[in-house]
Amino acid sequence: MKSSSQLSRGYVIALTATVIWSTTGIIISYLSKTYSLPSLVLAFWRDLFVSFGMAVGLLVFSRPLFQLDRKHWGFMVWYGLTLAIFNSMWTFSVQYNGAAVATVMAFSSPAMTAILSRIVLKEQFSRIKIFSILLSLAGIIFVSGAYDPSAWNLNPLGIIFGLLSGLLFAIYNLEGKHASDTHIDSWTALLYSFAWATVFLFFFNLGNDLFLTGKGAFADLLWLGDSVSGWGLLFFLGVAPTLGGFGLYTLSIRYLSPTTSNLIATLEPAFTAIWAYFLLNEVLTGTQLFGGLLVLMGVVLLRFGEK
Repeated sequence: MKSSSQLSRGYVIALTATVIWSTTGIIISYLSKTYSLPSLVLAFWRDLFVSFGMAVGLLVFSRPLFQLDRKHWGFMVWYGLTLAIFNSMWTFSVQYNGAAVATVMAFSSPAMTAILSRIVLKEQFSRIKIFSILLSLAGIIFVSGAYDPSAWNLNPLGIIFGLLSGLLFAIYNLEGKHASDTHIDSWTALLYSFAWATVFLFFFNLGNDLFLTGKGAFADLLWLGDSVSGWGLLFFLGVAPTLGGFGLYTLSIRYLSPTTSNLIATLEPAFTAIWAYFLLNEVLTGTQLFGGLLVLMGVVLLRFGEK
């Protein structure tokens, strides 16, 4: 049983991670629209720069964190594969469903995390937790605009990719919990999971170029060419919001249950809307504000329920 101070620390860390994380959508949107950067290529370079940033950071501040027991190597391969597939499923979900529907389907992950936690970790499945999940999911629908029936023109592949993005993020949460329970340092886990994800995304891009687009091996990998601003923004995406967000989020699972951390992360679309207002001059609608309030209420309700 976690103490009140540990729970509070976990909430602060998870909330900070979500605020940082929420800037990634703004940057990805800008890169996609400005440079037409293919999604799998973006995912590969993003994970590569995260791995690079982690390696440099640990070399400078804490070299012992490079150490990983041989018995954990197999787990890290699966951890990285989960992350790589999640990034890919999210990319294809946006492509087939549109951003609004993809966001809602991806943030079905708290419910999936709760169910998997109940089955795998025997986590308590309280009424408050169920109601908090439902409240947050309702908020996500309003924030993303998925309440509009025209946004739900789904096709079978879209449904599969959307649900898989939520399921894979739920599995990623449970793997993060396992890493914490087996005393793998959060930053060590982050380094090796993203390093393996980069390897898998490298081959995902190779397969896409050879078998799906027929362009030839790695035809799109250097898509940005000599664009200094494009590469600079992509590098910033990896070493700042992605590294900071995933790092703190992984750390929060040390103090909170996977379901709770995942539920706090559902605040991301609300924060993204706020960032969009200040950085892209996108005006928040009353519906978006209402949705953000519902998500926040879900998190607050869960916190009081745990206390």
